[in-house]
Amino acid sequence: MSCLMQLTFITNICRYDLLCLEGIARALRVFTGTEASPLFRVSSIPRGSMLQMHVKPQTSQIRPHVVCAVLRGVTFDEARYNSFIDLQDKLHQNICRKRTLVAIGTHDLDTLVAPFSYEALPPHEINFVPLKQEQSFRADKLMEFYKSDMKLKKFLHIIENSPVYPVIYDSNRTVLSLPPIINGAHSAITLATRNVFIECTATDLTKAKIVLNTMVTMFSEYCENKFEVEPVEVVHHDGSKTVYPDLSCYKMEAPLSDILGPIGISLDEKQVVCLLNKMQLQAESHSSNGEHRISVSVPPTRSDILHVRDLVEDVAIAYGYNNVPKSKPKCMTIGGRQPLNRFSDKIRAEVARAGYMEVLTFILSSHEENFDMLNRTDDKSKAVIIANPRTSEFEVVRTSLMSCLLKTLKHNIDHPRPIKIFEVGDVVTLDPSRDVGASNNRRLAALYCNRVSGFEEIMGLVDSIVKIVRAPHVKFGEKYYVPTDEPEFFPKRQCKIVTSDGKQVGYLGIVHAEVLRKFGIPDPCTFVEMDIEALL
Repeated sequence: MSCLMQLTFITNICRYDLLCLEGIARALRVFTGTEASPLFRVSSIPRGSMLQMHVKPQTSQIRPHVVCAVLRGVTFDEARYNSFIDLQDKLHQNICRKRTLVAIGTHDLDTLVAPFSYEALPPHEINFVPLKQEQSFRADKLMEFYKSDMKLKKFLHIIENSPVYPVIYDSNRTVLSLPPIINGAHSAITLATRNVFIECTATDLTKAKIVLNTMVTMFSEYCENKFEVEPVEVVHHDGSKTVYPDLSCYKMEAPLSDILGPIGISLDEKQVVCLLNKMQLQAESHSSNGEHRISVSVPPTRSDILHVRDLVEDVAIAYGYNNVPKSKPKCMTIGGRQPLNRFSDKIRAEVARAGYMEVLTFILSSHEENFDMLNRTDDKSKAVIIANPRTSEFEVVRTSLMSCLLKTLKHNIDHPRPIKIFEVGDVVTLDPSRDVGASNNRRLAALYCNRVSGFEEIMGLVDSIVKIVRAPHVKFGEKYYVPTDEPEFFPKRQCKIVTSDGKQVGYLGIVHAEVLRKFGIPDPCTFVEMDIEALL
C-alpha cells in the first residue's frame, strides 16, 4: 500500500493532524524518513508574565470551558493563511460537531490588549462590529441578520434561545468573538499578522484541548521559534488556574506479542520500533522478565492513540496491509441470522402469498403525517423528534407504519383495484428505560384499497398469520378480536388483536374518511398493523 493511500485511510478515522496540508506533508516526510518527528514545546514564561484569560461564572450557563494559546512570530503567505482557515473549518465540521462542542477563534494579538475575559451576558448588552462587516450590531439583532447567511445560519440555534450569550473581551472591552457564531472585525487576522491568539470555547473540555493542540502543532512550524507555542493562563471563576496548551507526550507500553499477534506477522522489536517511528510515534524496545516490550511516547498530534490496539493498527498501516500474509482462521465459526429477521422473512413470505406487494418507505416522517393526518394527538411521550431537520418531511421518527402506507397509496392511486400493499419495518418510540432514550419495534402493516372497504380481506390475512404463529410462538384464544376506539378508524369498524392472556399485538379497521381525505385517497381502505416482536 502506498504512503498516500495509507494516509488517506487514516484521515478517514480520527487523524485530525491530517486535515490540513501541513499535517499531511509532515506525515509523509516522517514516513519516508526524510524528517524526524518534531518535538513540540511550550515557551518557558514565568506565571506572572503569562497572558491571562479570566472566566466569569455566568459562562457555566452556556459554554463553560475555554482554552487558549499564542503563536508568536508567525509568517503567513496566501497558501499558509488559506490552510490555517481551512483547518478551522474542517475541525468545526469534524470533532467540534458543527461548533456545538467546540468553537475556534483566531485573532491578531497585536490589535488587542491583555488580559482577556470570557463572559456570558444578555444579548442586548453585547455590541460589536462582526467579521467582514462595517457597522456595529447588538447581539440579538446580529442573530436576525445572520438568519439569511447560508454559512452562519446553521450555527445560530446553538445559543439564540439562551438568556445569555458567550462573549470574549480584551481589557479595553473590545469584543474578540461571539462564540460559536462569529469573530469581531477588530482582531481579524491577515497576511501581515505576526502574533496569533487562539481561543477555543467549548462544552467538552477534552475535545477543546485536542482542537487547540491540533491548531498550534500544525502551524507552529511557521513560528520564529519553530514548534514552540506560547502558553496562556486561564483563571477560572473559582480562583483556580490552568495553563494551556498541554503539549506533553504520554507513555504507553505493550508486549511485542500483543502488537504483532493481532496482525499475524513476525517482526523483531527493532523493526516494530522503526514502523512506529514512521507513524510519528517515538518508540523504544526493552526486555522485562525475558519478555520483549515496546514503550511508545505519544505526541500531542496523535489524540487518536488511546489503546494498545491503536498501536497495532499503526504498525499494520506502516507495514502495509497488502503485505500481511493471507491465512485461514484457526477456528471456524458459523454465523447465523437474528431470530427476529428470520421470523420477519417468514411473515413477509406469508403476506406475499396472500397477494400483497411489499413496499419500503422512509423511517422518518413529517409531524403532520405521523399525527394530525391520522387524527392522532401528540402527547410528547411517543415520538422521537429530529433536531434541525433539513426538510419538513423528515421531522420525526415514525411511531406507526400507517402514514407510510397511506402516503405510498396516494402516489400510486392510479393503479388498478384492488391495491394490496404491505411493509415489514421498524418504528421508534421514546423509552426512558433504554440508555439511548428510545427503542425500535418491528411491525407488520398491510393496507387494502378497493371500491369497497375489504374489511373481510384484512381479517382473512390476520387469521392466516395467527394460524401460523399460534402453535410454535404465541397462544391465541378463540376470540382474539376485541372492539376498540381509535381516531384513525371508523367507530365500530375496528378492533384490536389480543393473545389469550389479553396482551395486544395489533389492531385493524376501516380507515376513517377524514384521514383518507387528508391523504387524497378517494376509495375506502382497511388497514392492519401487528407487533412482530410480540408474535416471536
